Amino acid sequence: MSTILRTFRNLRRIGIKDYLHQMQNIGDTKAGTLIATDRYGNKYYENIDDELPLRTRWVDYKEQEYSPCQIEPGWHAWMSYLVDKPPTEDAVLKPGQRSWELPVHRPNLTASRAAFKTYSTVKPKTAAWEPVAAPR
Repeated sequence: MSTILRTFRNLRRIGIKDYLHQMQNIGDTKAGTLIATDRYGNKYYENIDDELPLRTRWVDYKEQEYSPCQIEPGWHAWMSYLVDKPPTEDAVLKPGQRSWELPVHRPNLTASRAAFKTYSTVKPKTAAWEPVAAPR
């Protein structure tokens, strides 16, 4: 959580609507420069001057039920401070540059109903024991 002075300063900068949106979604107030919006509607911000180190970049997800897997790989590298330039400025990180890339980002479906479930095609070597009760 932030200090009272920082909260009021950010309230003045971003306005009441964005203030309430940020408190609902991330639980903190942040004011920064909009760097870009990706093709899924997520907005990426940066504020180097007023934020703590390694907390200067953040994403405002388009969806209410958000997950970090909704970030494309290039934006993930920028958010994690692996690269200095966002994918809009870096030619290596732009999506669609490589022939082996998927045309649409596929999120990680682990722990969801669409997750991959393994199954065996081999006959089991052991059989489960089924008790047989003699009739009385």
